[in-house]
Amino acid sequence: MKTLKELEQIREQTLKNLQLRNQEDSKLRVVVGMGTCGISAGARSVLNTLIQEVNNCHLEEVIITQTGCVGMCAYEPIFEVYDEFGKTTYVHMTPEKTRRVVLEHLVNGNVVSEFTIDASLN
Repeated sequence: MKTLKELEQIREQTLKNLQLRNQEDSKLRVVVGMGTCGISAGARSVLNTLIQEVNNCHLEEVIITQTGCVGMCAYEPIFEVYDEFGKTTYVHMTPEKTRRVVLEHLVNGNVVSEFTIDASLN
């Protein structure tokens, strides 16, 4: 059984994670493919890392959402970043690559080209 203090900490963390998904005035939106193929390729750990890193960097303007099948099973795990310049699709993501994308793209505004769908097609 959890103590009241532990339950309150869980509640606060859950509310913080939900706030990442519900900000209408966000400048950045990240959509993680969580279809069956994505989950089996490791999308759940990518999503968890993304949430954790966005929280750690205090990126309150970032909204994180999930979607079903993206339709590109061979490139999973996939997430897309929507910003003022359009959409960037990151493929074959891992928690380590996700940390780098958060720091370089979400924090500093620089696309990590080597992880994008365009780099995978070349």
